[in-house]
Amino acid sequence: MIDYKIAFGYIAIFLALISYAHYIRAVLADKTKPHAFSWLVWSVLGGIAFAAQIVKQGGAGAWVTGVTTVLCFIIFLLALWKGVKDFPIIDWICIALAGVSLWIWWLMKDPTISVIMVIITDTLAYVPTFRKSYHNPFEETATIYAVYFFIWILSLSALNSYSIATWLYPAWGIADNAAMVSMLVWRRRAQQ
Repeated sequence: MIDYKIAFGYIAIFLALISYAHYIRAVLADKTKPHAFSWLVWSVLGGIAFAAQIVKQGGAGAWVTGVTTVLCFIIFLLALWKGVKDFPIIDWICIALAGVSLWIWWLMKDPTISVIMVIITDTLAYVPTFRKSYHNPFEETATIYAVYFFIWILSLSALNSYSIATWLYPAWGIADNAAMVSMLVWRRRAQQ
């Protein structure tokens, strides 16, 4: 009999692979224009969160964070080629602040503080994509954010150990993906 946490971990990874395949296909078809700044930061953050989850015994709930890290880096590379090319000053400010928060994380060397800094940095990384998507809601694929809302719920349910270092990142993933989907649906309706 398979442990339900392991099953949730596998389901979350499967959904992540499916949603990223859909997203990558949309990027290659020029239907989605990812923002390279966001995807670069999300790659780095995913790696930090994954390391913290492993150190704090996250178990199967951490697997999707590791897989997502690799997939975010692939999207970052695609964004350099097919993504947004216009970076207003607010985007540069956000990437600079994200860099500062990563530096603070590095100084702290504590898994719990690391995850809190990851959340702050993640929020800053969302600003360029959120701003771009607010103005051009049809240039972003809502599906990946909607699926990730459920993936993070599965990830949270699959954790072996619950501490701020293990549950905060997937909980934040639930919140920020819900916000992104809500904004995209609202803006698309407003533009139709």
